[in-house]
Amino acid sequence: MRDFLVAGNWKMNGNSTANAELVAGIVAGVPEGSGFSLLVCPPFPYLASVVAQAQGSAVKVGAQNVSEHESGAFTGEVAPGMLGDIGCDYVIVGHSERRAMYGETSAQVAAKFQAAQAAGITPILCVGETLAEREAGTTEMVIDEQLDAVLGTAGVDAFATAVIAYEPVWAIGTGMTATPEQAQDVHAHIRGRLAEQSAGIAAGVQILYGGSMKGENAAGLLTQRDIDGGLIGGASLKAEDFLAIANAAAQAK
Repeated sequence: MRDFLVAGNWKMNGNSTANAELVAGIVAGVPEGSGFSLLVCPPFPYLASVVAQAQGSAVKVGAQNVSEHESGAFTGEVAPGMLGDIGCDYVIVGHSERRAMYGETSAQVAAKFQAAQAAGITPILCVGETLAEREAGTTEMVIDEQLDAVLGTAGVDAFATAVIAYEPVWAIGTGMTATPEQAQDVHAHIRGRLAEQSAGIAAGVQILYGGSMKGENAAGLLTQRDIDGGLIGGASLKAEDFLAIANAAAQAK
């Protein structure tokens, strides 16, 4: 049985005071029980302070992006080893906003995935389709291309120490929501794609849902067979909202 992971992507939000209050609220409200983990991913300037505040608690800390390079003349970039040095456990790679706004290719995402793992950090690989791609019936083709870029370079065994997040881009901040059944269908496809190369790896990998999960819809999503948690955006910015999803995960176990 796979554990749940509830991960909060704060995106470009927060400040020192608000972050401290948010982390304190999350740490104080972590549901009792086992079978789930909580993760917060603040912006780069606040990573060290959030790591320090969360130390000794059940809350882990990750970054929102990383360079594919170990070091060098890459102004403004952050190397995987730097994240490990300050205590990050996870890093998001290939988020839909990075792909769409900053032109990250699947090949670059694959390189970031491998660089993170080489530094001992667990990558959360984001995959997903736009509304136009869904309406064109190419959802599975798009996701396969994004997955295959990593499978082709890192190999399926790399997913033994990785997480996948399915982001239906059309359901993020648009008011549209994927039904639990729609989400489950894509999660099952992702798991099936990995199973073509290793049934064991496919059975064990956590696949998170990243399409506007909230306290109100978390239970319906988390009871689906192949959904193992959530990559949470807006609902991760308030402790009460984030903990509502965490409680849904605890109860679903």
